[in-house]
Amino acid sequence: MYQIKNRIYLKFDKTQKSGVCNFLRALVKQNLNLGCKGILEKFLEDEKYYQELNASRFPFLKDVIDDEEFLKDTEDYIKECIKYYEYKEKQRPIIEANKEFEKKKRKFLQEVKMSKEKPTKKQVYYYERLCKKYSIEKKDVDSISRLDMRNEIEKILNEHSEDYKNIN
Repeated sequence: MYQIKNRIYLKFDKTQKSGVCNFLRALVKQNLNLGCKGILEKFLEDEKYYQELNASRFPFLKDVIDDEEFLKDTEDYIKECIKYYEYKEKQRPIIEANKEFEKKKRKFLQEVKMSKEKPTKKQVYYYERLCKKYSIEKKDVDSISRLDMRNEIEKILNEHSEDYKNIN
């Protein structure tokens, strides 16, 4: 993708080239189903329409829009963008699997960290309130970890969730 940018639109300055390339890349992403020729036709049609209205995004294209070299460069760039987005789409399952793995890894590491820490004051207070509310015998909170406290609270809430649902 980046190699082709060095070969195309040699007559444009850096800003002009960047603007056209960014616009074409967004156009390809939105209209991937049209194919190369369809996207090129859409771009040319839109650009000519806006030039007639004197509201073009790229007024510098007025002189070169029908030039053979410009059309070839534009078509080459559109083809490269299509390849890029198709490749990216093929990579999606791998990327999603990596994200899911990283998510599980973060959760595991968080639990390992929690298993080595003392319970927070909020956890202890909430646990004591739950025990009092449901008349449960309290465990010694000084000897358990933050993770164990979280699990204990979840267990109490799950056991008594029917009570909660019946009240509402």
